[in-house]
Amino acid sequence: MTKGVDRHVHRYADMFTALGTESRLRIVRLLLAAHPDGMVVNEIGQALDIAPSTLSHHLDKLKNEALVTVRREGTFLRYLANTESLQELLGFLYAECCTRNKAIQPEKIVCC
Repeated sequence: MTKGVDRHVHRYADMFTALGTESRLRIVRLLLAAHPDGMVVNEIGQALDIAPSTLSHHLDKLKNEALVTVRREGTFLRYLANTESLQELLGFLYAECCTRNKAIQPEKIVCC
């Protein structure tokens, strides 16, 4: 592994930790499906049947790890998947498994 990647491993580990709950993973998938418009908080809560206080906790964790971004629209908060951070995270895994050592053939992981 290169030194440039080594210094980011801690950050990537924190990002994976943030994604490591069912609710947060469902939130990110929902926001990716809503890309590029994102969704306001009540839409996310209704779509996933998550209580507002619990949803707020999950969204804060995802925001703190730069997996989602938020923008204020009047009295509403609109959340969007941070596709740049997600691309960086996936690129980290892809570089190891599919380019350097060919543990997985790249064409096997592209499903869409």
